[in-house]
Amino acid sequence: MFEAKGLITPVLTALDENEKFNPTAYKDFINMLIEAGVHGIFPLGTNGEFYAFNNDEKYEIIKTAVEAVNGRVPVYAGTGCVTTKETIEFSLKVKDLGVDCLSVISPYFVSVSQDDIYNHFSAVAKAVDMPILLYNIPARTGNNIDFKTVKKLMEFENIIGIKDSSGNFDNTLKYIENTNSRINVLAGSDSLILWTLMAGGTGAISGCSNVFPELMVSIYNYFIKGDIEKANEAQKKIRPFRNVMQMGNPNSVVKLAVNLRGFNVGPARRPSNCTDPKIIEALKEVFKQY
Repeated sequence: MFEAKGLITPVLTALDENEKFNPTAYKDFINMLIEAGVHGIFPLGTNGEFYAFNNDEKYEIIKTAVEAVNGRVPVYAGTGCVTTKETIEFSLKVKDLGVDCLSVISPYFVSVSQDDIYNHFSAVAKAVDMPILLYNIPARTGNNIDFKTVKKLMEFENIIGIKDSSGNFDNTLKYIENTNSRINVLAGSDSLILWTLMAGGTGAISGCSNVFPELMVSIYNYFIKGDIEKANEAQKKIRPFRNVMQMGNPNSVVKLAVNLRGFNVGPARRPSNCTDPKIIEALKEVFKQY
C-alpha cells in the first residue's frame, strides 16, 4: 500500500501576467523543488490555488506536474470538489495521468455533518481505486473531520491517511492515537512539523517549502537521523516567515515571497493577489535572516 511520508510541497501554480497557467515556469519551479530534496510534489493544494481554477485548467496543471516530476518523487493531486459527484468525476478523470495519490479536501462552503463527511469520502473511496489522502482544513472549509469519522473511514484500504491543517495539535494527536495503526498523518501546519513527527506522524505538506525547500526538508531529514536538536533548530527558523504569512492571505504571501526570491511563478489569481508594500518590506527583512 502507498505510504504518504516525507516533506511534500503543495507546489504553487505558476501563472503569467494575465493570470493564465504558465507550464514552462511551473516545470522549472518543480525541478528546483525536487533538486532541493523535497519528497513529493502536490499540485492543486491550497498553496496551488485549487479554488481558483476550473476543471479543465486543473486537469492541465496536474498533467504538467506529472510530466515535470517524471517519476522522481510521488505526485499527490488535489481533486476534492464541493460535491461528491464532481469529486468522483474529476478524480476518475485524473486517475490515468499517472499520479500516485489523490488529496481530497472535505466538502467546503456547505455546512455538513460528520455523517455527511463520512458518506462523501466513502463514496469517493468506493468509486476511485487509488490511494486517497484526506485533507482537513476547517478554517477554510468550515468543517472539521472528526477523528471518529476518520477511524470509520479507515475501513477503506485505499484511504491511507490525512493531512491535518487545523493548526490544533490535539486534533492531530487524536488522528494518530485513536484511529488506525496504518494511518499516515501529515502535518499541514508548518509550525507543527517536528511535533507531528515525534508523535508518530509520517511527514508534512509544507507551504513554506515553496520558499525555503532545503530548510523544511532538513526538519524531516534530521528527525529521521535521530538528531532532534538540529530538527528543532530548523523548525524554529521558520517562525519569522510564518509571522509575515499572517499579514495577508497566507498562500498569496507565499507566492509573493517566491517571486521576491527570483522564481517566476507570477501573480496569484485575484482577488487574493498580494501586493501590499508592508508585506514586501517584511519579507525582505525575513530574507536577511536566512
